[in-house]
Amino acid sequence: MSGNGNRESLGSRLGFIFLSAGCAIGLGNVWRFPYITGVYGGAAFVLIYLVCLAFFALPIMVMEFSVGRASKQSVAKSFQTLHPGGVWKWYGYLPLAANYLLMMFYTTVTGWMLAYCWFSLNGQLAGLNPDQVGGYFGGFLSNPTAVVGWMG
Repeated sequence: MSGNGNRESLGSRLGFIFLSAGCAIGLGNVWRFPYITGVYGGAAFVLIYLVCLAFFALPIMVMEFSVGRASKQSVAKSFQTLHPGGVWKWYGYLPLAANYLLMMFYTTVTGWMLAYCWFSLNGQLAGLNPDQVGGYFGGFLSNPTAVVGWMG
């Protein structure tokens, strides 16, 4: 960001759509959603999921965009800017705390992925069947110092 006070912005609507989709979908939906869908009801589950998204997530997303656009501030400062001195100024810190907690999850999963790729490229998983790979990786996950090393 430049020193003249101008705020960075996205260059195109398509970039905004991709950014929003990437934030909304998340790793849980990419990895776990197909499995859960198959196990617990298939199409009926997907239909209920989409209805819940439309009725709960869409209004919240529209509200977040509106607050951000009106305040032109970060999530922590947006409510304080729009309603100075009010109780809502404290609400802005909840999404900030939630983002930190969410990033802890992504850091952990990224560490697992890096370790798994390293084990694969290093040949440590060569010749193992799926159960043996699961056992090897499970042994890795049971060693906290090794796991933390991959997240740093």
